[in-house]
Amino acid sequence: MKNTFQKTLSAVALAALGSVSTATLAQMTVGVSWSNFQEERWKTDEAAIKAQLEKLGAKYISADAGGSPEKQLGDIEGLMTKGAKVLIVLAMDKDAILPAVNKAAKQKVPVIAYDRLIEAPGVFYITFDNKEVGRMQARAVFKAQPKGNYVMIKGSPTDPNANFLREGQQEVIDAAVKSGAIKIVGEEYTEGWKPEVAQKNMEQILTKNGGKVDAVVASNDGTAGGVVAALTSKGIKGIPVSGQDGDFAALNRVAQGSQTVSVWKDARDLGREAASAAVALGNGKKVDGAVSWSGGDKKIALDSHFLAPVAITRDNLDVVVKAAWIKKDELCKGVAAATAPAACK
Repeated sequence: MKNTFQKTLSAVALAALGSVSTATLAQMTVGVSWSNFQEERWKTDEAAIKAQLEKLGAKYISADAGGSPEKQLGDIEGLMTKGAKVLIVLAMDKDAILPAVNKAAKQKVPVIAYDRLIEAPGVFYITFDNKEVGRMQARAVFKAQPKGNYVMIKGSPTDPNANFLREGQQEVIDAAVKSGAIKIVGEEYTEGWKPEVAQKNMEQILTKNGGKVDAVVASNDGTAGGVVAALTSKGIKGIPVSGQDGDFAALNRVAQGSQTVSVWKDARDLGREAASAAVALGNGKKVDGAVSWSGGDKKIALDSHFLAPVAITRDNLDVVVKAAWIKKDELCKGVAAATAPAACK
């Protein structure tokens, strides 16, 4: 009789534990608010986040703002309504997003600023070192063309990364600008990071300067694509152009020689780290490896995690192939055998 009672009690206890476990997993819903999927890399980020959350036993829900700051506000509220206990936010607009972030804070829902800074108390910020990305871009362009007329094609004015990148770029070329070796003949933000806006801006700069441009520091691969299109339409070839993200089209341009560098930020690593941070924060724990950072305009101290980028040029294209980021046939498509980089031979 005693053994039967103990077995029954054990079964009830196990069932209760199972219920608690299931309830805990159900509570750990992570909501991801995407600004848009304009850049191909965001799909890679999303896949990495989903896979890591699944591995950690958490649920993924998401919303795509389609480039609208207003929609993103509603998206975030909707994610919380659907049960998100942690938010990962790729912000379209650093300022417009604040009411939603503040509302999440009041509801004790942790917010992770993904790749782009959201400067509000309590936010966890995870990204690559964007100033270093800017330095890498400028170093590659400067190495190829240390003097002449430079054009600076910046990112979106609503994205703090645009200015972090620009600061890093300036650090590299500042001495040459001050000496007169480099003259900046055009500098424009790119609304929404849209390639077509970058192309239009570049076309206007070329017209204004009679086509006399020697180098272009473009802040991501999408804007670099717009720049290359503008240069090609004017019959200008062979001038150095920078980018970042390791977009497949950009890496192919690097292989072909129409883009000098794409600073590769392995989105798979960023996604995995963000998902792990979300689960930790959702469980009320600290994020391993986090550091305090207050480098934003408001100087608000945020727990942060910075990943290291890698500059990809013709000389080390094999890095992205070996990392299974891109297949060799896609990287080398259309590359002339006579001028092919080592990675395409």
